[in-house]
Amino acid sequence: MNVIEISSFGSPDVLRLAQRPAPVAGVGEVLIRVSASGVNRPDVLQRAGAYPPPAGASDIPGLEVAGTIVDGDSAAMHDAGLRVGDRVCALVAGGGYAELCVAPVGQCLPVPTGLTDVEAASLPETFFTVWSNVFDRGRLQSGETLLVQGGSSGIGVTAIQLAKAMGATVIVTAGNDAKCAACIGLGADHAINYRSQDFQAEVVRLTDGRGADVILDMVAGDYVAKEMGCLAEDGRLVIIAVQGGVQCEVNAGVLMRKRLTITGSTLRARPVAFKASIAKACLAQVWPLLASGRIKPVVHSTFGPGEASQAHALMESNAHIGKIVLNWSAA
Repeated sequence: MNVIEISSFGSPDVLRLAQRPAPVAGVGEVLIRVSASGVNRPDVLQRAGAYPPPAGASDIPGLEVAGTIVDGDSAAMHDAGLRVGDRVCALVAGGGYAELCVAPVGQCLPVPTGLTDVEAASLPETFFTVWSNVFDRGRLQSGETLLVQGGSSGIGVTAIQLAKAMGATVIVTAGNDAKCAACIGLGADHAINYRSQDFQAEVVRLTDGRGADVILDMVAGDYVAKEMGCLAEDGRLVIIAVQGGVQCEVNAGVLMRKRLTITGSTLRARPVAFKASIAKACLAQVWPLLASGRIKPVVHSTFGPGEASQAHALMESNAHIGKIVLNWSAA
């Protein structure tokens, strides 16, 4: 099969097309003929040598795919209501940049009605991440306010739509006015240009001094102290990436007075059972919203497999709004 592999750690041009033996589905797994592969920030980190795959996972990058089941554990597929020939999208721990990919049955979901495989490939990583962190860890409720750092990212556009669908008020930050406008267009109530405005002061102002109930943070670093300053009492800060660095300042007095919760998570190395539980929640709570068109995938750009380096360069430029996808039909 054709794959995109990391020839050595470095810049986007280390990605290259290569051939590998086709993988074989094991117990509890399916083999998917991949039509499209989502591109995510962890792929960029892996290419740079900063995010190795978990033990047992493929060294081929790629954490989400969409395509057709061509083989697999028949008993596990039967129990999940799947069969050979079904169109699915799946979250994987690696191996997504390939024409064939093995995925645990529990991490597969049917392609939502009306969506293309390119659109479906943009779903698993961001929707699983947002559901797990905003709604499970962050416990966002209807009527509360969510602040999303990086509202125009793949995670951001997903968080905006899901939070609005669940009845929350959404404030986002973005790096320019065009991105802010795009976030408003997706349903955000307020957008803050963090390059020209102080997001802490703006969140306090926009909430009439109350603050945000939940913050989804992909920056960490010196953002954490400011985020604590604009959280409401009993607020929850959920950190899912550290683009601003791993070291941060925590004011224990503010933490105690406001009764704040600071938490965080990574998803890639979690057990299959944990990811399968998120898949079940998404199937029940989110997939009907996608099928009805109430929320939608936001795909900024697609690239052929031979253009993977350009896809990664775009990701690193932060010029995109929404998801970047590799389309294997363009090979």
